[in-house]
Amino acid sequence: MKQLDYSFLGLRQSIYSMLICFICFAFLSCDYPQKSPKEKAAINAESILGNPSYPAISYGGYRGTSRDIQPTLVQLQNDVKILHAMGIRVLRTYDLQFDHSPNLLKAIDALQKEDPSFEMYVILGSWIDCKGAWTDQRDHSVGAIENNTLEIEKAVRLANQYPHIVKVIAVGNEAMVHWQEAYYVKPDVILKWVNNLQGLKKKGELPTDLWITSSDNFASWGGGDDSYHLDALTQLIKAVDYLSIHTYPFHDTHYNEDFWLNRSVSNLSKEDNIEAAMVRAVAYAIGQYNAVKNHLATLGVDKPIHIGESGWSTASEGFYGDNGSHAADEYKQALYYQKIQEWSKQNNITTVYFSAFDEQWKDPNGPLASENNFGLFTIDGKAKYALWPLVDKGVFKSLSREENGPQISKTFEGDLQKVLVKSKAPKTKA
Repeated sequence: MKQLDYSFLGLRQSIYSMLICFICFAFLSCDYPQKSPKEKAAINAESILGNPSYPAISYGGYRGTSRDIQPTLVQLQNDVKILHAMGIRVLRTYDLQFDHSPNLLKAIDALQKEDPSFEMYVILGSWIDCKGAWTDQRDHSVGAIENNTLEIEKAVRLANQYPHIVKVIAVGNEAMVHWQEAYYVKPDVILKWVNNLQGLKKKGELPTDLWITSSDNFASWGGGDDSYHLDALTQLIKAVDYLSIHTYPFHDTHYNEDFWLNRSVSNLSKEDNIEAAMVRAVAYAIGQYNAVKNHLATLGVDKPIHIGESGWSTASEGFYGDNGSHAADEYKQALYYQKIQEWSKQNNITTVYFSAFDEQWKDPNGPLASENNFGLFTIDGKAKYALWPLVDKGVFKSLSREENGPQISKTFEGDLQKVLVKSKAPKTKA
């Protein structure tokens, strides 16, 4: 491929070249030796998490503006093949209310039966709500016992049915952080279910090497203000096999746009301003990781900490778009993806990147809403700028999200200038 010259951008080196080097190192140059079924059976969460040979990503296969229409088995298999081709080996799911997660496991299992060397593992999420969640009668100290019980029971059943695929059960997603006002619970609710699952492991009713965690905001794990530093949280930290924390410098934990507006430096060039902002963003994420690590140290607890979610949206109609901080675009996403993955590999930390594909159901009335656009792929299967080097390498040849659909191609018709025009320097305050 012809080397692209970005010298006009004022960068010390070509961002695209950096992306090529990073992705080739992270995915393409890795050997990924084919493993026998016996070898795969021996692989567990402890050997996967923190291992750069097992990149992880959050996955939702929904194509529409609601979850009423579930992805078909073929669609799920197509997605898994695409993600496998880019080097992903671990998928994170979120709930068991729908057929999505059970069918995903079925899809992976079928692919492995076709090719016993095919590797893909799952962090299986079970959704946890408070009593009266999504109503005006919420009780955050009590869990939605019926629904939560069903979620955990399904997780147990699937972990036993697919022990060669399910390596982690995550109890709840951002279920303790207070700004999830519609459904959050107190830590003791999560603790109850974690202890339940750990008890099943001890009784031999779950695989003993299955890891149990809860995936939540860094503040919920003690890295935020003192309101989270409860005895039940300390017990939970000791009960899980590892901590799965979320960090989002894209919009900050508390959606603090001042992070972008106040710290941008007006006398820098556009490209240097963007580069500085992304370096700062990764430092911000690392700071939140270290805040949790420091809290564990105060408790005298030595336990693995991995990042269960971190990502970057490429569009926004609100705070982070053209009328806000200018944070959202493919150029910045590529820089963040590169930098957070590099740091993760250097420190033997798994960062579950959020996310694989755009999902429009999250805000059906706003196609450009930030929550809809965190994917490395668009909903119709175009690779965003972060993955252009993989398209150039041909790893997605003959792969498509839909049966007989278009092959994976680049966004912006592969025109770099269009990507750069779309990317704006962070705003500065007057």
